[in-house]
Amino acid sequence: MQKVAFIFPGQGSQFIGMGRELAEAYPAARAVFEEVDEALGEDLSGLIWSGDEAELKRTANTQPALMAVSVAAIRALEAVSDVKVSEAVCVAGHSLGEYSALAASGSVSVAQCARLLRIRGEAMQAAVAEGEGAMAALLGATPQQAAELCVIGAAEGGVCEIANDNAPGQIVISGQIQNVEAAMAGARQAGIRKAVRLPVSAPFHCSLMQPAADAMAGALQNVEFRPPSVPLIANVTARPCKDPDTIKKQLVAQVTGQVRWTESVRYIASQGVELLIEAGAGKVLSVMNRRTVKEIKGVTLGMPEEVEALVRNLMNTEE
Repeated sequence: MQKVAFIFPGQGSQFIGMGRELAEAYPAARAVFEEVDEALGEDLSGLIWSGDEAELKRTANTQPALMAVSVAAIRALEAVSDVKVSEAVCVAGHSLGEYSALAASGSVSVAQCARLLRIRGEAMQAAVAEGEGAMAALLGATPQQAAELCVIGAAEGGVCEIANDNAPGQIVISGQIQNVEAAMAGARQAGIRKAVRLPVSAPFHCSLMQPAADAMAGALQNVEFRPPSVPLIANVTARPCKDPDTIKKQLVAQVTGQVRWTESVRYIASQGVELLIEAGAGKVLSVMNRRTVKEIKGVTLGMPEEVEALVRNLMNTEE
């Protein structure tokens, strides 16, 4: 079989109805949603499949919801084929997707993962008062240009930091509104192609999230992690890790740290991976990855027909 890696999307990929067809088609997928509902003591599945979009966009709901869809897709694939996460080269997830990767690779149970993500979502939302923080995408900027713009943004005091290096020419900054807007103004003056505010509820992945990082340090202390079945490419290092204690520390650091996605994808490519499988809602990562490493094929895994197509593809490759 060709060398594969599984990747898991983060916040922004959610939509009402995601995962419903997987649950209807595959008992193994439905069992994941049932486990999440039981762990949280509520009908999160109902919200995901037919609820209010604004309620799904609440960070405390979005995070466990996206994890549920991602792991359901994996369980569906594993139930109908010989394709196993444990036989992949590695796994990686964008921000909260790192938790999905850990659940899919057996490092933590789905139930524990759902509870951790509920805590994470609530803590991240509470870390900064609504209306005080912002994030913006700098399209066409290099990492060095983005770093220089963050210096401009924070010149009068306050926080403006790189949050995500998503792909070449797509960097996201985060901080207080006035600081992010100052950086955006600097971007326009510097001739950066586009600087656009993102519709997010808090300034994620910057030092303003320290209260949330502290909350996660406490929550993770009480949860047993096992070594994942394959290495996790960590957001904060863009390098592989299988040690549970190190992974916990990285999950804490990730709350305030930069998501080094461009470097992560390049590292995955350097390991000979031929196929990147994006498990879960949407195709955000697959679109970004094409800009980073063109030679790796990417497929999405979020609908029954995508599960079936992937199984056929991999079987034909084996033959």
